Amino acid sequence: MLRSRAELLTQSQTRWSIPLPLNRANTRLVSELARAFLASDNNSEAPVMRASEALGRPWRWIRPVARRYLERFGDRTRPRLREVERFLLSDPSFQRALAQRGSALQIVARVSAEPQMRPTAAAKDWKVPEILTEHELAVWLRVPENELEWFADLKRLGVKRADARLQHYNYRVLAKPHGSVRLIEAPKERLKVMQQKVLKQILERIPTHPAAHGFVKGRSIKTFAEPHAGKHVVLRMDLKDFFPTLGRAQIQAFFRTAGYPERAADLLGGLCTNSAPRSVWREIDSKDQPFAAFAAHQLYGKPHLPQGAPTSPALANFCMYRADCRLSALAKVAGATYTRYADDLAFSGDVRFARGVSRFAAHAAAILHEEGFAVHYRKTRVMRRGVRQYLAGVVTNEHINVARADFDRLKATLTNCVKYGPQAQNRDGHPAFHSHLEGRVAFVEMINPQKGARLRRIFERIEWA
Repeated sequence: MLRSRAELLTQSQTRWSIPLPLNRANTRLVSELARAFLASDNNSEAPVMRASEALGRPWRWIRPVARRYLERFGDRTRPRLREVERFLLSDPSFQRALAQRGSALQIVARVSAEPQMRPTAAAKDWKVPEILTEHELAVWLRVPENELEWFADLKRLGVKRADARLQHYNYRVLAKPHGSVRLIEAPKERLKVMQQKVLKQILERIPTHPAAHGFVKGRSIKTFAEPHAGKHVVLRMDLKDFFPTLGRAQIQAFFRTAGYPERAADLLGGLCTNSAPRSVWREIDSKDQPFAAFAAHQLYGKPHLPQGAPTSPALANFCMYRADCRLSALAKVAGATYTRYADDLAFSGDVRFARGVSRFAAHAAAILHEEGFAVHYRKTRVMRRGVRQYLAGVVTNEHINVARADFDRLKATLTNCVKYGPQAQNRDGHPAFHSHLEGRVAFVEMINPQKGARLRRIFERIEWA
């Protein structure tokens, strides 16, 4: 059963455990005071003036409450209205005033203020477009305002949509080792166009951490692996369920960090996240995999970053920013080098780092756990100089190179395509086999230009129908 706003607010208690007399008038009082604080600038006098204006007089208790409000939220991401309400309900000065002067505290003037961009100190130099209201966001995205809420799906109605025509994503379930599954969520055309605009005009204007190399302009798998070439030991770690681990609340908080008002940030976060409908897992159920279906529904049924949306990689990098900072600092103390490509993490160093690499891995895993990520321990590898050091398909022992077996296999496939035709070699049924082979050749060219040139000459001899 849904509870009223007053009942939810009443759950908070003071440090003296005095129950709050939250009738309808007091609920309105708390809400309007929270709006007054949110409408003020982050300086010492603005919250005091706004609250005094709302209450009709400068009560003595307002100043200490405003000071603690700025200490709590001043340099942080713009808080939600309900966060400020909870703060007020737990503040001792406000609690005392409400208990002693409850009937005298009344809202005499509702504080109205135009919404404004309010980025955090770290985000002040981000050149993102100014979007203040739901209407402005709809105009910017060129979508009718009454459809914007439907695309954002903040109420998670999409979980119940069984009709694929009403869903915003196309779904593909891929089997993973050990019985788990991965869900590829490709946005349909209209939503994809909106996400691409968010990516190009907002996300690509925001700097990423120097350690992040995945899906960043000017960086690649080559730049990810190159710093680890010729090192005495390489530690490789992998994050489990990277994209679905990142929830809608984190994405909305990121947009508020960029300065967007709460409503605009919520809608932007909704457009970039998804809750997979229950109908996706029916195929798994039919294959007698009920545990895999249940686990997948628990993971993907919550609002999360969809793997397949154009905005997801950039948002994942931003959500990893604090973890990247902490891991970089840890690596620096240990005399190691740290880079990351999406959910692949790599550390490398000399003999000193090699002696304590196991303890270092435990510290790195603890940091990731504190930041809300799970390490895939089965994929953690400590690779010393005597074995093949391998990162994201690249060998890094002396210098970066493609694995010999991968090169020979691709060369054989290209040679057979020349002899017998490409259709006979497309055993996996790639719909765009020409582009698939050309991409693999281009990858080798990027890592090892000499070997890539040899493969390119063979590729150009293939006769395509």
